[in-house]
Amino acid sequence: MMMNIDEVKVLLHHREPYLMVDRIDALTPHAVTGVKIHRGDEAHLAGHFPGAPVVPGAMLQELCTQSAGALITKFYSPVEDYDSEKTKGHALGVLGKVAYAKYMDIVKTDRDVFAEVELVEQLGPLFKFKAKVLQDGRIKAKLMFSLINLSDDHLL
Repeated sequence: MMMNIDEVKVLLHHREPYLMVDRIDALTPHAVTGVKIHRGDEAHLAGHFPGAPVVPGAMLQELCTQSAGALITKFYSPVEDYDSEKTKGHALGVLGKVAYAKYMDIVKTDRDVFAEVELVEQLGPLFKFKAKVLQDGRIKAKLMFSLINLSDDHLL
């Protein structure tokens, strides 16, 4: 299943300038591939680094986290037909833990970035993932993290 940015926004509460997933190239109950297409004017690139911009590691983590969040919302939402604009009472895919993050090479801002995320385990509302960040077919980072579904009361 592929999704464009408008379809992604139905699943995620994130919006520009913090929305990192511009499209989804693949989505199943156990894996997702999210894509970030940099335009060069993103806030997180402004000072990182002038004259030689690279994508910050935290934004690579966020690309993976948001991609995993789309998977959770699509297949594991406690609400049928979830819509980020209309559905209230649930905070889906809240980052609970980064267990491992290894950044192996810089990620340039002039080419698409791919997050290949796999659901490793689900324990009730807790979801454990592993991910690879790729650019030009090369692995740039490997990550392991957990997301949790919560009531949005925790966010107020």
